[in-house]
Order: sequence, then structure tokens, then C-alpha cells
Amino acid sequence: MVGKKSGKALLREEGLERTDNGMKQSSWPDVPMINQKNYYTEYMKRDDQILPIRLQNEANRDKMIRNAKDRDRALARTGDTDVPMVTNADGDEDEDGANDGLDPSKIIVIHIGSQNLRIGFANDALPKTVPMAIALPAKFSESDASKPLPIREDSDETPEEQFGEEFSKKFVKMSNELKTDMRANKRRVLPNSKELVVNYNRRTVPEKIPEHNDPIRIEWTDITSIDLKSRASFFAGMPALRIPEDSDPKFALSWPIRHGWLHEADYTSQEALFDDLESIIEYAMENELGLKDRKEWEQYNCVFVIPDLYDKIYVQRLLEFGIQEIEFKQVSFIQESLAATYGAGYSSTCVVDIGAQKTSICCVEDGSCIEDSRINLKYGGYDVTETFVKMMLYDHFPYQEINLNRRHDLLLAEELKINFCTMNQSEISPQLYNFHLRAANQDTRKYQFKTYDEVILAPMGFFDPSIFDNTEKLTGRRGLISRSYNAYDTDIPDDPTSAAQLAILTSIKPSLATTTTSFIANGNGHPDFATPSKEKPTP
Repeated sequence: MVGKKSGKALLREEGLERTDNGMKQSSWPDVPMINQKNYYTEYMKRDDQILPIRLQNEANRDKMIRNAKDRDRALARTGDTDVPMVTNADGDEDEDGANDGLDPSKIIVIHIGSQNLRIGFANDALPKTVPMAIALPAKFSESDASKPLPIREDSDETPEEQFGEEFSKKFVKMSNELKTDMRANKRRVLPNSKELVVNYNRRTVPEKIPEHNDPIRIEWTDITSIDLKSRASFFAGMPALRIPEDSDPKFALSWPIRHGWLHEADYTSQEALFDDLESIIEYAMENELGLKDRKEWEQYNCVFVIPDLYDKIYVQRLLEFGIQEIEFKQVSFIQESLAATYGAGYSSTCVVDIGAQKTSICCVEDGSCIEDSRINLKYGGYDVTETFVKMMLYDHFPYQEINLNRRHDLLLAEELKINFCTMNQSEISPQLYNFHLRAANQDTRKYQFKTYDEVILAPMGFFDPSIFDNTEKLTGRRGLISRSYNAYDTDIPDDPTSAAQLAILTSIKPSLATTTTSFIANGNGHPDFATPSKEKPTP
């Protein structure tokens, strides 16, 4: 007879046991209590020690100085010292100078992501979204030059075998665990649900719809709208994704940012990579913000939203682009978690940002990121899309030729994920859906298909990332752009590090512990601190 496991043992097996990781609760140093028997202080006993009052007094003093100068100029010019006060439309005094240089309509906020670029003015309620893709004339399209995605091990195998034995075992294991969990939650589980879905999908035949009968047909990009002989000819954003696959000449789609990094694997030189990145930003400014005249750009300020764990080379290049090429008036940077906290109005919180190909976690306290809490995980919504497609193909999805390297198939897969994926167990049952496949110069095809547990198991990959395909995420990394190192100590990288990130990497590959420790230690064996506000160890 097997003994009953304790609650702690069950939590340990499920990975939910509460453990002490040694991290501090706050980034502020601990201040010991003072001896109250013998001390004297004037702290907070005068009005000028309170910041809001001090700022108000300084503003009033500056206003008095301006008024005095205006009276002196009026006296010298007309002999009349009565200078009227400047008022606004409501009759109140206009506090000119209080908002000098802070006009939100003159501040452009740019957030560069792996799949989308968010751009807008600081006073916009919502940003504009531009796909982070650019298409250039080439001999072959990206679908012709690469293998179909998801990668099939053997196209002659059955749908259950085309992704390999390892994926099949993980998928079946997750499916069985879901059934057990649903039964524990008193959910109804039909014993033959999987067979019903597979048998229906196997015999489904698409229905062809002529293009003139399709009410929501797609307007494909007309490649003759640009000068194809010009070296500066390209399409960016959604027009790049709407270029027909059989266009003449061919266009190759590139993504300058992948997994939150510069996509070095897709390029042969740094110049080409940065040119594409800058071209997409300029396209968004001209077409989404309406800034057609480049001479007006120098009147604007710019705020770049960068990752919490950033690459210095990436930030340095954005600064050069904003100051030297665009010629913004001012350029500043803000970390993603800090920007989200300011926008939500929280002073202390934990931010979990799930992007297309990157998930970042950071704790924010009193307007600053806690350095050792920053985590950067290289999976996101795109991995859910790819895994969802693999699971549906495993269950005999009727459109077996789907290829995420084709533009219209990529848009279709994202649409299927958005419409059908869920995290609600009550919605898990054999469901009948349909979708329309629209490709350039082809009739629209309407497919009927059924789903079962794929709609929840794919998003559940966030909690079990082993189901994702992580084989090529580091391909080409540091192939074109070398890492930046400290100018005074060439063994220390300039890129920020995090104790939480190091703990995750160490748990995956323990040999990284000794390697990374040498980067964050100085000659005395004590860790270096990024800011002087953190307490330093006593010698």
C-alpha cells in the first residue's frame, strides 16, 4: 500500500513549493535604528524641506523675476510700469514656462518589438501598431529559401509521426494531465473526444469560393507602386505581409528583431540589419504619424522603450539613429517595466510582459526597476501559435500544407490562435469551427474542422516550455555584432545582469554559475554594483 504524500511533497513535485531564493525584499538599503537618547535634527521642520512646497516657491520666484524684467523693459520703452498679466482663455493667469518643452504632441514614443512596432505621440490614448517586417526584392521568397514551418521530420509520415516521437510523447502526456485535472475539477470528459476530432478532420474537404463572391477578400499589395530599379525600394509593415507569394519579381521578408534581440541570423552585415530597422521606423513615422516632411522631425522629442535586460550596442545604435540621422531635438530611454508601471499608475508592482517571442518579468519599486528581479525568457505568443498549429496538424488538421514561412499562412495561424485558444477548462470539448484560406491569385477556400484540447494545451506551454521548439532561437547570436565590454576592465560586459536571470540559467546549465560569477566580481572578490544607492559589502 502506497502511503499518502504530504502537502509539502506534492507542492515540491508540482514545482509550487515556496522556497527562499535569497533575494532582498527591496532595493533600498536597510537603515539601522538610531540612538534616540542623544540626537538632534531639523528634518521636516521647515517648509523648504518639503519638495512640492519648495517647487511651488521656486516657480513663484521665477514668475516674480519675469514680471520684474517685463516691467523694466516696459519702463525703458514707454515709461509705463503697468504691465498686464498674461491670462489664458478662462481668465486665469497663464503659467508660461511651466510646461516649456513638455508638449506631449511633440513627443514620439517608440516601442520596438519582435513582431510589432508600437509608435505614437505621448498624448495618444493608444499607439499605432506596425508589423516589424520589411520586404526587399530578391531571387527567392522566404518560403522558397527555407523549410516549411513547423518543421516536419519526414513529409511521408502520418500526421502523428511527422513531428517526431519526443513531441508526440509530450503532447500525449499534457493531454492526459489535462483530463486528470478536469476530472478533479468535476468537469465532464468524454472518453472518445480525440477520436471524434481526428475522424472528422480526416474526411473534411474544403469548399471553394470564387473571389468575386468573397465579401471580405483581401487587397494584396501592388508591387508596381514602387520603383523596383531603385536600391531604396521596399515595403514595410502590413503591405510587406500582403505581397503575393508568386509576385514577379520575388520579395523576401525579413524581421530585424527576433526574440527581443537583433536578428543577426537573417543578415550578412550590420549595416543591412540596422538599415532595415531604421527604415521600418521611418516608414511608421511617415505613414502612421503623418509626418511626411522630414524637415519637421527635428521639432520632435523621442522616447525609446527598451527591454529591462538590454544590449548596450542596441541602445547605442538607437541613440545614434535618433540624434544623428533623424535629428530629434532630444532622445531618452525608458525600460519596458517602468513605462508600464507609469502608464498603469502603480508605484510598486511586478510586471509580467508576454510578447510575441519574449517574456520579461521585473519588479518595480518606487519608480525604479529592482535590478536582481529582472528575467528575460525567450518564448511568447509566437511559440503558442507554432505549437497550436503543430497540435492541430497532429490531430489531422484539414489544411496540412500550412507553412508559417508563407505570409498568408502566418496571418492565418495568428487569426486561428486569437479566435480559438483559451485558458478556460469549461470550454474544452469537441468544437466545430471554420476558417477561410485566402491566397493571392487563388480562389478562397473554406475549411471546417474540429478541435478538442489543443486550444488550451498550446497556451499552457507557458508553464511547460519544453513543448515549444527552442532549437533555433540562438542561431546566429553574436555572429555579426560582438558584445560590448567595459572600457576599463575588458572582462566585464556592459550589458546589465540579474541574479534572478542567472539563477534560471544556472538551473538549466550549472556550468554557467562559475562563468558568470567572474563577470560580476571585481579584484577583491566582491560584486560590483550598478548604482551607488545599493549598499556595498563591508570589507
